[in-house]
Amino acid sequence: MLSTVLILAILAIGLIAIAVVVGLGAPREEELIQARLAEFAARDVPVSLEEIELSIPFTQRVIVPLLRQIGEFVARFTPQSLIEDTRRRLELAGNPVRLGPAEFFVLQILAGLALFGLSHVLLLRAPAMHRWALSLAIGGLGFFYPRIWLNQQIARRKREILKTLPDALDLLVICVEAGLGFDAAMQRVAERWDNELGRAFARVLHEIALGRARKDALRDMAARVDLPEMTSFVAAIIQAEQLGTSIAKVLHIQADQMRLRRRQRAEELARQAPIKMLFPLVFLIFPAMFVVLLGPAVLIVIKQFFGNAFP
Repeated sequence: MLSTVLILAILAIGLIAIAVVVGLGAPREEELIQARLAEFAARDVPVSLEEIELSIPFTQRVIVPLLRQIGEFVARFTPQSLIEDTRRRLELAGNPVRLGPAEFFVLQILAGLALFGLSHVLLLRAPAMHRWALSLAIGGLGFFYPRIWLNQQIARRKREILKTLPDALDLLVICVEAGLGFDAAMQRVAERWDNELGRAFARVLHEIALGRARKDALRDMAARVDLPEMTSFVAAIIQAEQLGTSIAKVLHIQADQMRLRRRQRAEELARQAPIKMLFPLVFLIFPAMFVVLLGPAVLIVIKQFFGNAFP
């Protein structure tokens, strides 16, 4: 009886985790606000507060606030170093889940419990020792999978920024040489491209508009991206601002260096291609070719030696 109640409780927690994960795929908060404003502006009659609240998705209205309350409770017993590391990783990934570090840690726990409960139910007919061992292993995988996914998002974001940075610098050069200031040029980049780099520039401009110094906002952007190319770019801009040199010239030099590094990375990946193709060729393509080419000859040889043993 106790094990049945435990399994049902774990499955309920798992359903909550699935609902949270589904809700994390929803649009960003800014997009939701814009969509709701457009929807309310199109109505002819005023709406009540209840209708406004019900227009918010269920996951954002119920599940995410509940997750945040649980996160505040769990944060009291979680090591601060783990919280800071999770916050750092969320910033490096651009916070795609739109959750704080404590809430993300709770999401890890829910995912682990969900897979543990599901595997425990599916393995009810297995021996008790094997069932618990496999359930614990699968639950541990569910606990660590959100962090693995977050690391993948960090790598994806870095690749995207690294790919778009040379083109963004070219656009900055064109805007600055046309007479725009550096902030206005960054605004053009943020408006033109809806990608990770454009959102990073938009956040810098937002912090500057709130009264923060430009060099501090740029340094924080470089820390959130954690790329040597971005760090070099920010250091060059801050140095040019402090020494009073031409921003356009510095941007032009940085753009040339970024294009050179991109070409070198492409050449390095091209040199790695034969090595990466070796294993699929040896273990997948060559065996199939040998079967097609040598298979009939092998059958003929076997028939010659063994006579009527084979048809």
